Amino acid sequence: MSGMMHKWGKQILTSAVLLLLAGSLWAQPYPFAQYMNIKSCGGGDISPTGDKVLFTSNMPGVAQLFVVSSKGGWPNQITFYEDRVAYGTWSPDGQWILFGKDIGGSERTQLFLSNPAGEKVIQLTDNNKVIHAFGDWSPDGKKIAFAANERNEAYFDIYVMDLATKEKKMVYRKDGNFAVADWSPDGKSLILEETVTNTNANLHLFDLAAGQATLLTPHEGDAVYSNVRFTPDSKTLYLSSDQDRDFENLAKIELPNSKLTYLENEKRDVSAMILSDNGRYMAYTANVEGYGDLFVKDMQSGKMVPLPKMPRGVVGGISFTKTGDKLAFSFTSSSRNNNVWLYDRPAKTIEQLTFAPMGGIDRTTMVEPTLIRYKSHDGLEIPAFFYLPTGAKKGDALPVILSVHGGPESQERPDFAKLYQYFLSRGYAIFAPNVRGSAGYGKSFMAMDNIEKRPEALKDLIWAVEYLKSSGYADPKKIAVMGGSYGGYSTLAMLTMYPDLWAAGVSIVGIANFETFLKNTGAWRRKLRESEYGYLDKDLDFMKSISPIYMVDKITAPLMVIQGANDPRVPQIEADQIAEKVKAKGGVVEYLLFPDEGHGLAKIPNQIKAYTAAADFLDKYVKNRSSTATTGGGSGLDK
Repeated sequence: MSGMMHKWGKQILTSAVLLLLAGSLWAQPYPFAQYMNIKSCGGGDISPTGDKVLFTSNMPGVAQLFVVSSKGGWPNQITFYEDRVAYGTWSPDGQWILFGKDIGGSERTQLFLSNPAGEKVIQLTDNNKVIHAFGDWSPDGKKIAFAANERNEAYFDIYVMDLATKEKKMVYRKDGNFAVADWSPDGKSLILEETVTNTNANLHLFDLAAGQATLLTPHEGDAVYSNVRFTPDSKTLYLSSDQDRDFENLAKIELPNSKLTYLENEKRDVSAMILSDNGRYMAYTANVEGYGDLFVKDMQSGKMVPLPKMPRGVVGGISFTKTGDKLAFSFTSSSRNNNVWLYDRPAKTIEQLTFAPMGGIDRTTMVEPTLIRYKSHDGLEIPAFFYLPTGAKKGDALPVILSVHGGPESQERPDFAKLYQYFLSRGYAIFAPNVRGSAGYGKSFMAMDNIEKRPEALKDLIWAVEYLKSSGYADPKKIAVMGGSYGGYSTLAMLTMYPDLWAAGVSIVGIANFETFLKNTGAWRRKLRESEYGYLDKDLDFMKSISPIYMVDKITAPLMVIQGANDPRVPQIEADQIAEKVKAKGGVVEYLLFPDEGHGLAKIPNQIKAYTAAADFLDKYVKNRSSTATTGGGSGLDK
């Protein structure tokens, strides 16, 4: 063999050995901490001139603001707080950034200004007992309009602040839940959104000079009005609404007669919609079976703008430049962590702009779900996302986590869930249904769980178990239930009402007692939640009948409870009482309380601590449980 051939032979052999070693190494599960260190970037807001993009990222360990060139490159972090920054938005001239931040997850947001480099930060509001909900900038950028519950914790009034003096003035006062939806380009008017319930709202045109509000949306029954945007001449509003129909569709309202006209009739919801400042282009996202698809329309020609192909997942956080030439948006899918992307209309390109770290994990190991439908007890079809570990086949008898989303007027969507991916890598399957009451399938579907109908939604979870047992993938003795907020309630309800089905449960900021929940939740939320769960003055007996706290003696499966001490939505008392009662009766319960968190866990170190414990808990009581265990796997159906 020649020297050259010998050298090549050694290189080929070395490469083969390295590939074998790499394959062996890649076959090993990644440590849990690596999954928890998968970061995200979201809320992309492009500057008016299109040269910079503002976004939030948890790369520092908790969400902070960053600015990056729209041409790409290394982002510049501009906020440095121990607590999360919720959002940021550019001023009309691009010289300032307004952002909102709370303390410890309290959701009592304060407003701040920063220059784009982060060198100068001005605190605009400083009352940590008050929620300040930013609305919009005045067209000249000299003022802002926002809502705040300073007068009364239960109600949000409207304020305008002069940024030069930081003087604020209450311009609209009324007992209700009001927010600023848009400021007219001529500077004369605000659009106020009044939330009556989570499924019913009104729009008002507020004349700043006269101090008068005019109702724009008289209607019967429930209707919502979202994504409101003025045209450049301040004479027309574009929006999305479900007035007199089941789904939220694109519409317009001509001023001053306030007639609502639909631009489409589609059986899917519009999630977000914006107009370019010059009115030439509209961008919107549509919720199609949980997927969030992006569309751009040329308002001058009335034609849709063809977009380059991109992966399918969930698009959000859309923002235009003034001319509509560029559009920033966030994108995530089940296998892709959230990042900011950029659409360049003249160049006809869509490119990923940020690249949040993947924690050293190979993206190709991420699992995409299958969208399935199963029939519930009354024949209603329930959509669900079914995730199977790589290589799984029928007959494998997998441990399964039934994951229940919160809301309940929320929706399981195919976005990135690092906790799912970790469990999948460890051999679990994940089953995530959208039971009746979920958003995304029309308002009639969303109303199917209200108040006395709550047990019907819980039965949907029982029939999910029946589907899993018939699927050929699940070990009936190794099914756990897990969820946060309302999903936490569902977890507790399953363990108390249908105890024989479950190997274990994990409740994260979950409701245990509807009476104490409604009495202690934020005053501004109580009315909105009563329309969903029941009214204390007339539905208390029913709410007690479905509150897990009164059925603790039925719990046989091990329970883990995770809670933030500053939670304004589901206060700590809910976690305290369920953990104490399970412990008192001799049950297995593990309780993790985080003093610097609110409704969910925002800080990565806390996520690592909580979910490491949850993973160990589920491995112990579910994955490593004997398939011949005497409890679990029974039928929860009323046959």
